[in-house]
Amino acid sequence: MTTFKDLNLTKPLLNALSDIGFEKPTPIQEKAFPVIMSGRDAVGIAQTGTGKTFSYLLPILRQLTYSEQRAPRVLIVVPTRELVVQVVNEIEKLSKYMRVRCLGVYGASNINVQKQQVYDGLDILVATPGRLIDLTLSRTLQFTGIQKLVIDEVDEMLNLGFRSQLTKILDILPEKRQNLMFSATLNEDVELMIENHFKKPEYIELISRGTPLEKIIQQGYSVPNFYTKANLLEFLLQHEKDFTKVLLFVKNKKIADEIYKELEAGFAEDIGVIHSNKSQPQRFSAVKQFDEGTHRMLIATDVIARGLDLKDVTHVINFDMPVKDPNAYIHRIGRTGRADKTGIAISFITKANQPMQKEIEALMHKKIQMLDLPEAVEVSENLTQDEKPVKRDKSLKKIPKLVTPTGAFHEKKDKNKKVNIGGKRRQASLQRIADKRNREKSSNK
Repeated sequence: MTTFKDLNLTKPLLNALSDIGFEKPTPIQEKAFPVIMSGRDAVGIAQTGTGKTFSYLLPILRQLTYSEQRAPRVLIVVPTRELVVQVVNEIEKLSKYMRVRCLGVYGASNINVQKQQVYDGLDILVATPGRLIDLTLSRTLQFTGIQKLVIDEVDEMLNLGFRSQLTKILDILPEKRQNLMFSATLNEDVELMIENHFKKPEYIELISRGTPLEKIIQQGYSVPNFYTKANLLEFLLQHEKDFTKVLLFVKNKKIADEIYKELEAGFAEDIGVIHSNKSQPQRFSAVKQFDEGTHRMLIATDVIARGLDLKDVTHVINFDMPVKDPNAYIHRIGRTGRADKTGIAISFITKANQPMQKEIEALMHKKIQMLDLPEAVEVSENLTQDEKPVKRDKSLKKIPKLVTPTGAFHEKKDKNKKVNIGGKRRQASLQRIADKRNREKSSNK
């Protein structure tokens, strides 16, 4: 069995890992280490919770030498503010016995303070794409010293609309650099980016895409609507004593807030909510209270929860199933069942979700075990505004269909038949030409 000592790490790094309590590398860490140490470009594909962050930080810190230069030598780009803070914390843990200057920057924070921190000098910069572009446009941040680029959770960055920012960053970085990319999945957009900006990367892929972690028990309930889901969730929180650290996924911010309102009376002190409409202090506080066990359940959207390292999650609940991408289900359930512990994933599945359920099961080559709804759970007949069928007003007259012309061309309206003959000078010139032609015709007769 490989240990961290077998990876030829320095004593400061081994001491830091010992303080954290880590002795053995995960498979992605073991496989990525020699590839990154060689200086080659690399693309790591592994499920959430397999240790992707340490898999690139360990070799980077192993090769990082002391320097007093101001411009950063390592750039790590991540999709969310929470992930910036998380990666910076991991760097600080690993570099406890080293002299490493690290800074995390993201939006919705004082850019002037960040400009000063960048100007003072640093070795590693962790940033969201938007704030990174802001700092480069201000000319405070220079990329001339970048030797290594890490793009973490790149597929989520593209989903969030950071394509143009990422492309701009890749274009202005020094051509001679090492590119590293780590993600849970690859799609066509990501592979195109790799083809355009990476140099013969080595792929480090541990498992086939879509394969769920084997230590996760997957269960599901058939439920008709939002209020029945809320009743079921309340029942589970009341009666399941092992629901000690529950991560609840919803499809949007509105539903997250509605669930909290439904449960607020009995569980206000046990529940946190995190989504993009929450202020930065609220988001950090919600994650901290959940991580420390103050909150029993955290309600989150996919975007915010992506990449967060939440320890000892006992249950993942899909209050809403993913809408488009079955891979999102894999990301979600990967939050539990970590570090050789058994986890449980529970999905609330409506009739509209059944096609997505089939896609997920086909992707995993595994069925979700369906359970009977507990008798004590009230099946509500009330529907939310979004669930109510759209009613058409019969009194409204039908709008006549537009007749599409069958030919390639159609007759212009009179007002569009006018020809632009230019200004007075051009009109005079055209008139002289016409007069000349008329005179020539007269003389020829």
